[in-house]
Amino acid sequence: MIKVSETAKHRVVSLMTESGYNAEKDYVRVGVKSGGCSGLSYDLSFDNKIEESDKMFEDNAVKIIVDKKSFLYLVGTTLEYSGGLNGKGFVFNNPNAQRTCGCGESFSL
Repeated sequence: MIKVSETAKHRVVSLMTESGYNAEKDYVRVGVKSGGCSGLSYDLSFDNKIEESDKMFEDNAVKIIVDKKSFLYLVGTTLEYSGGLNGKGFVFNNPNAQRTCGCGESFSL
């Protein structure tokens, strides 16, 4: 399962609306891809369709879809949002990550 903090929820809903998606019926697609300074990086996008191989979760009124391969890396992750002058934007608090880079956008197991 992937959790969504209250601040991340508000930002996701805002960005989905700006991008023409409906937060009540469309999805946030979270994935992992090769790259970044630690080996793996997070991928976050919006989608209006779910694939047969996707896993779907809902937390804090945000619908999240994850492909099966990425799910193995993301179990137990919480999506946070940090704004303000020193904010990083979306932050993945992933208990599976053994090492993360300084920017927090990539990790390794």
